[in-house]
Amino acid sequence: MNYVELVGYAGSLLVAASLTMSNIWKLRWINLLGAVIFSIYSVWIGAYPVFAVNSFIACVDIYYILQLSRRKDFFSYIEPQSTDDALLRKFLEFYNSDIKRYFPSFELESLRDPHFLIILRNLIPVGLFVYEPKEDGIVEIEVDYVIPDYRDLKNASFVYSEKASQLYKLGFNQFVTRSSVEEHQQYLRKVGYIQDKSEKDLFKKEISSQKEAGMINA
Repeated sequence: MNYVELVGYAGSLLVAASLTMSNIWKLRWINLLGAVIFSIYSVWIGAYPVFAVNSFIACVDIYYILQLSRRKDFFSYIEPQSTDDALLRKFLEFYNSDIKRYFPSFELESLRDPHFLIILRNLIPVGLFVYEPKEDGIVEIEVDYVIPDYRDLKNASFVYSEKASQLYKLGFNQFVTRSSVEEHQQYLRKVGYIQDKSEKDLFKKEISSQKEAGMINA
């Protein structure tokens, strides 16, 4: 197998991989990369009809990526006042297995003083933020979950922008959370958490009086 064939296989794999993704933003980017690579491969082997098709696919991907980047979403949240809230219960029931994937130790009944935010994006419930106020100005995050189709960090930017300044005024100065799940740890680093040097599953983030809109790269 020569390097030209390797390029062709790489393009094919990327296009195929993009079709397995539920996140439309990632799907478009991976599909674009695969189409570009496959277009280059098509030119090398002289398969110009294949080049034309993949060039068209790349142009379509670019168009939709630009549309997605320009779209303005409306964010809001609901604060359920108890664990018996109907929407909260339905959300937890429907996404239970995926929530457990990132928060395997989460048990709603074990929390002493839970506070809930159900994140709405264009009025669609897309995320759940569960925290408990602790002593010494600490807010412990129990769940910071977003459903698969909306994992582009915009939800995190909204939550940490809206709640941080409110909590700061109440005397809180630090978010803390624990995670042993590598994918979730990567997310925590992206949104500004610092991993503790002695406890590898402990992450901390300072609570600022300033809103953080734009500080998290979505």
